Amino acid sequence: MNTAPQPAAETPPPHVQLVQMAGGYWVSKIVYAAAKLNLADHLAGGPKTADELAGPIGAHGPTLYRLMRTLAGLGVLSQLDGGRFGLTPMGEALKKGAPGSAYETVLTMAGPTFIAAFEQIVYSVKTGKTGFEKAFGMPIFDYFAQHQEEASLFSQSMVGIHGGEPPAIAAAYDFSGFETIVDVGGATGNMLSAVLSAYEGPRGILYDLPHVVTDAPPSLEKSGVADRVSIETGSFFESVPSGGDAYILSHIIHDWNEDQCLTILGNVRRAMKPDGKLLIVEFVLPEDDSPHFGKIADIIMLVVPGGQERTPTEYEELLAKAGFKMTRVVATETPVSIVEAEPA
Repeated sequence: MNTAPQPAAETPPPHVQLVQMAGGYWVSKIVYAAAKLNLADHLAGGPKTADELAGPIGAHGPTLYRLMRTLAGLGVLSQLDGGRFGLTPMGEALKKGAPGSAYETVLTMAGPTFIAAFEQIVYSVKTGKTGFEKAFGMPIFDYFAQHQEEASLFSQSMVGIHGGEPPAIAAAYDFSGFETIVDVGGATGNMLSAVLSAYEGPRGILYDLPHVVTDAPPSLEKSGVADRVSIETGSFFESVPSGGDAYILSHIIHDWNEDQCLTILGNVRRAMKPDGKLLIVEFVLPEDDSPHFGKIADIIMLVVPGGQERTPTEYEELLAKAGFKMTRVVATETPVSIVEAEPA
């Protein structure tokens, strides 16, 4: 056994790093193909060859083998004797209904709708307008209102991307003093479920558009908090439920332009109790040039919904315009932070 120290991997030269970045979509589309073909579910019963899967999947056997061989190289599958392929732990995570919602997230983020929007990134940079509207002729949330299946996938993909955040939020912030927590734009109630599961005292109000909360009841039931949550529907551009002690806006503010953000925040300001708390959960960008996933997310916000991520200074300025005073920024064990504010 060789116990000699191994040399550290050298950083590739700049041109190689750029080429690797440019080809990143190759991998995403390969994994997308695996999800679209439901490969993980077809392999759930045990290893199979490409020829055995070709019929049920409706694929060309030799070509399917090439895809599966590539997925094995990526760690999604394992190549076994006799030309059979089995699931690795990563492959298990790609099954429908698996914890983490990777299946739905891959279909959404690497699917044709988001890809079409990102093909317009140069247009977005030149104009400040969304690539999504350029591609589809309407804002993304209007599009989802007309495409229920994609809307449901998107809601689940948010769990896939942000799934580790709700427990981290519940651990980083003390919710025990609140009686009523209003989750504004809370979709399936993933955030509210985590908070109420960690704190026995508060009750919750889940608030979102009617077609968005369709999948919320089973999610709340599964979390064991359905009896402590009331679901109300409406648009946060018009109003939000009144009388809450705490209002959570989780990945809401970053979706919209400043005028729209001020409308949402104004409605929350009017609805909340005088001593209430506003809790904005977002990627809070560092003020310097250090790397942060939120900087990538900022470009996603530009291209897809038309919003932006912000630094603490930018949040302080935005909140002041809406009649709030930012009191602190609470870091979590995830890339997101909690921007706490109260009525000024």
